[in-house]
Amino acid sequence: MTVKDLMTSDVKSCDPETDLATAAKIMWDCDCGIVPVVNAEQRVLGLITDRDVCIAAATRAMIPANIRVREVMSGDVHACSQDDDVRTALNTLKERRVRRLPVVDQQNRLVGIISMNDLVARAECRRGAELPGEEFLETLKAICEHSGRAVTA
Repeated sequence: MTVKDLMTSDVKSCDPETDLATAAKIMWDCDCGIVPVVNAEQRVLGLITDRDVCIAAATRAMIPANIRVREVMSGDVHACSQDDDVRTALNTLKERRVRRLPVVDQQNRLVGIISMNDLVARAECRRGAELPGEEFLETLKAICEHSGRAVTA
């Protein structure tokens, strides 16, 4: 099974000059927690998450409409190819400890996103499954593992 078989292809994106209020509106309208940041050629430059928006809005003396995505986005992006085997995506998710990956075509343009939601819907706990439940659970455990930083309530 390839990433293309599981990914969400109707993905909204924004550019680095988009303001945080607009990025948050995209997340709200699309019921998602992440928006890929792309250039004019649709190549992924970074990602902005709902957490990025909240932290920036709470820690800056500016309204979200005056903060640009480029100021707070994560530029350390790992993507996968739509032609990758789903296990390759699982390994990348596990190694990077992320819940979502942008999916790119052969020209490195954004064509979708694969998320834990996409994967959990297809994971099966049976021998020979195309997306073995055990591998999915191993990935989820690695992503959710505490980093060792102190957590306060």
